[in-house]
Amino acid sequence: MNKYSAGSLYISDNVDRFFWRRTPFDTGIEKHKFSFSNQTLPQKERTNTKKEIGNNVAFRLYDLATGEDDARLCRDIPESQCREQPWNFLYQVLAQALSKIGDALADSKVVLPWVLGSVSAPVFFIGLLVPIRESLALLPQVLIGGVIRRFPIRKGFWIASSIVEGACVILMGIVAALGVVGSAAGWTIIILLVFFSLARGVASIAAKDTLGKTVSKGRRGRVSGYAATISGIVAAVVGIYLALSPGQSRPDWLLYTILIAAGSFWFLAAAVFALIREIPGATSGGQGIFDLVKHQTILLFKDSELQKFLIARALMVSTALVGPVYVALAQRETGQTLDNLGWLIISTGLAGALSSSVWGILSDRSSKLTMSVAALIAGALGVFVLAILAVAPVYTHNIAFYSLVLFVLGIAHAGVRIGRKTHIVDLASGDKKAEYVAISNTFIGLVLIVLGTLSSFFISYSLEIGLAVMTILSLLGAGMCLTIKHVQS
Repeated sequence: MNKYSAGSLYISDNVDRFFWRRTPFDTGIEKHKFSFSNQTLPQKERTNTKKEIGNNVAFRLYDLATGEDDARLCRDIPESQCREQPWNFLYQVLAQALSKIGDALADSKVVLPWVLGSVSAPVFFIGLLVPIRESLALLPQVLIGGVIRRFPIRKGFWIASSIVEGACVILMGIVAALGVVGSAAGWTIIILLVFFSLARGVASIAAKDTLGKTVSKGRRGRVSGYAATISGIVAAVVGIYLALSPGQSRPDWLLYTILIAAGSFWFLAAAVFALIREIPGATSGGQGIFDLVKHQTILLFKDSELQKFLIARALMVSTALVGPVYVALAQRETGQTLDNLGWLIISTGLAGALSSSVWGILSDRSSKLTMSVAALIAGALGVFVLAILAVAPVYTHNIAFYSLVLFVLGIAHAGVRIGRKTHIVDLASGDKKAEYVAISNTFIGLVLIVLGTLSSFFISYSLEIGLAVMTILSLLGAGMCLTIKHVQS
């Protein structure tokens, strides 16, 4: 029997199928014959056959996702890592999608306020959710980034952090389900949110650093975009059930079950992320805490492009802070019930599903324009809502109005989030990605504390004044984005 060699795979003559396989060290595609009736092959060769089939599927999916025929196009990752890029791209998308599903089902801007309300926690706890969720996930990163650099394989940080995140969210659901109410429930959920956010900070650095090592420039935005699309669809399905199902099929404990399920998605994400084929990276640059802070402070003052990006990102924080304002307006005007929550989840879920992939593609072309357009949409939405509240308030008494508002805001915030994530990774060169992300996130953590405190003050005085302040900041952020450097060249 004649055999033809295709890499490490031998293929018999009795062929009746074809498959496409990429060669590991060139940019072309070879067409090889392949037999599905390979019982005559030795066990080792049949194992290789299955491996080749799996690789072929990975390449096909990768081509479909990226819209490119050249899986070997690698612009800023090592040659050894480039060979694994199709598989790593798919694992990154799936792991991020699972974690984003957990985020969507335990959203601090929409879902957690409902949970606190359902356990009769004092209102001021609701005002703590977003600042704690965002700032504590960002502030420690200036230290964490340098620590992670000391390890050649960094995916383990993301895996461990995801397990902690999932456990915290599951415990939130259990606390609520056990009947803990009032301030006790509020403080317990806030404390769990603190640990969740700190773990989130570690995961953020590890995720971006691993992404920068395993997926090349020009494709990273698609990872976030596709993951957000998948999570948006799942969240929309959950929202549709809450909004349209009969009242008797929506018991109060269903909300707590959703929280427990949300935590489980982080466990699944950790398992998928463990499959990523990460090549050991450089470990130079690991420093003590004080040296690290000094070094990164110097880096910040020397890099004018990083400074402009941070100013723009600080202004665009308003697109995150304004969400609870719209939710508070919805609660004030329409009440706090699970069907209303369902409509808001549908809106935010559909916004992510319909826009994130588009934002991901656009950010791979120009992250600065992506952020600018998205921030402009958020600012224009604020102007529109303020105008309706002033001249036609009757339209604001229906949950459909706020569902539409959160849908548009979700589109805008997705663009800001994906654009700035892509921009900071592409702005940094070589193994400096973790440091740039750490500096950026720590700075924004401080900004969140300041702006969060100010916005809480404005909102406590008047929701409309708080909305006006956030609108102005969004419009300023859109203009600032136009002044920063184009980094996708």
